[in-house]
Amino acid sequence: MSDVALDDRGRLTLPKEVRERYGDRYHVVQLPDGVKLVPVADNPLEALRDEFADVDKSADELREKARDDAIDEAGR
Repeated sequence: MSDVALDDRGRLTLPKEVRERYGDRYHVVQLPDGVKLVPVADNPLEALRDEFADVDKSADELREKARDDAIDEAGR
């Protein structure tokens, strides 16, 4: 972890190690107690495919399961 500061134009320079690990694009998320930088993949669609490559259910099956789980939880 390292400390960084904004320059006189409000720009933030991330350390080289951070850029090499996470890339050059980020979403800035405002939280109640600060901000968070969330890396944005160069190819977001490909990143989603990689993330869910091992999911063997269809979107409809996943949606139905989520709906059933929500109904079950609401009935508690």
